[in-house]
Amino acid sequence: MMDKEIFEFCAKKGLLLDKDSIEFLKQLKTDVAKKILERIETIKTSRFISKNFFYEHIDKILSILHENDKKELERVLVKLGISVTIERESVIEANIDTGKEEQSIEADEGFRILFNYTPKTKAIEVDDFVRHFRSRFIALKNILQERPELEGLTAIGRLTQQRRDVSIVGMVVNKRITKNKNLLLELEDLTGRTLVLVNQNKPELFNIAKNVLLDDVIGVSGSGTREMIFANNILFPDAALPEKKRLNKEILVAFTADLHVGSKMFLEENFLRFIDWLNMKYGDEEQKKLASKVKYLFITGDTVDGVGIYPGQEELLEIKDVKQQYEKLAELLSMIRKDIKIIMCPGQHDAVRVAEPQPAIGRDYGEALYKLENLHLVSNPAIVEISDGNNSVKVLMYHGASMHDVINEIEELRLNRGHDIPAKVVTHLLKRRHLAPTHSAQVYIPNAEEDLLVIKEVPDIVATGDLHRPDIELYNNILVVASSCWQSITPFEEKVGNDPDPCKVPLLNLKTREIKILDFS
Repeated sequence: MMDKEIFEFCAKKGLLLDKDSIEFLKQLKTDVAKKILERIETIKTSRFISKNFFYEHIDKILSILHENDKKELERVLVKLGISVTIERESVIEANIDTGKEEQSIEADEGFRILFNYTPKTKAIEVDDFVRHFRSRFIALKNILQERPELEGLTAIGRLTQQRRDVSIVGMVVNKRITKNKNLLLELEDLTGRTLVLVNQNKPELFNIAKNVLLDDVIGVSGSGTREMIFANNILFPDAALPEKKRLNKEILVAFTADLHVGSKMFLEENFLRFIDWLNMKYGDEEQKKLASKVKYLFITGDTVDGVGIYPGQEELLEIKDVKQQYEKLAELLSMIRKDIKIIMCPGQHDAVRVAEPQPAIGRDYGEALYKLENLHLVSNPAIVEISDGNNSVKVLMYHGASMHDVINEIEELRLNRGHDIPAKVVTHLLKRRHLAPTHSAQVYIPNAEEDLLVIKEVPDIVATGDLHRPDIELYNNILVVASSCWQSITPFEEKVGNDPDPCKVPLLNLKTREIKILDFS
């Protein structure tokens, strides 16, 4: 579709498209592009349409396309390197080693993988970091500009020397306390920088500002000039759902993480007890009936203890070869009954790169895992959808490496032992709509097209691990499930502040939303 046709068609429909959206539509045939724009007109909540809008509403767009049109859309998405499932009959998992589409999962199995990161072989350049942060800013600004509190939003570069009421969106590049004990934020957008003063005489606002992190994208309303704005309100992009999603069928999901297979501290006997419970060989009749309803097991990272992760680790390893650790893990997981689907992402201890997003565990070290038919390996983060044919819930899996830094930087978490309340830490990530907000706090790979750690689509459930404690939190109708571990405390954990509570398994009923924590200690 040509530029002129896009502009003329959008003008008739009253749509405003960003540059990325236009580039996306240009790749499509004219008739397909027009069908998509007509569908968008019926589901839009704003005149402004970003590229992310297309991907967030892909199911609604697909519902009006014929089979050939779907193939056309699929061709363009693949060309653009976008990981979106097109056909509901099947879903593709990417082979991390070859980049080829490898495994098909039938729709009647009840789930599909919506996001599974596949790394691209590319030399990283300085410009990639710039474009990475620009894409993050634009994505989060698009969310914030829908907030009614930011009516009359103005670019920083268009502020004047005349004092007036203003609203801006900016990325936090600096933060400090003034000599008068007020808080001063320096914000930047694509047009310039300005200062935002938060007066300590506004205690509620001041407490919000104290929790602002470097590189947060926030909205500010207040009054001021080009040089300084006196804040009356600070807004985060925030994540919320209108209601708690439920399935019509009684399907149970178990959550766990941090097995650390290969460590001398791995609690194998307890983990085998959990497997026996899943296989309905452990517990009374009521427990066996409960176990029979478990259809999914999410394992969110640190599946093995790894090798060379921290100084002196070798002395604490029972298995000193990482391949053999994965062979032992595969042996354990193979004992789980085959009608339970296991979805597993990596963590810092797994044999993948530490930088996020982390690809799924590959065949180079985890060959034994690929022999398990009911095991589905995904990236960190990943998004999985579970469906009963009518309703569905989306689960965001994230191991949680960034949580240590968030705890250290946010006062309310630092003073209240944030390592003991991991689900509360995750709510701060949801508030920011980003899994690792601050540059340099967590190793990451810049992506020139989009920041893959932005939470573009609000999940129904967030599953996390890393802090080795079970915890549950409901935040704006989003269920946060932090998993326990299967490792007793190590000197390294003491050093990073973890206080493990091992062998606990959160169990969620997707029909009733009832959640229990089972104790296998």
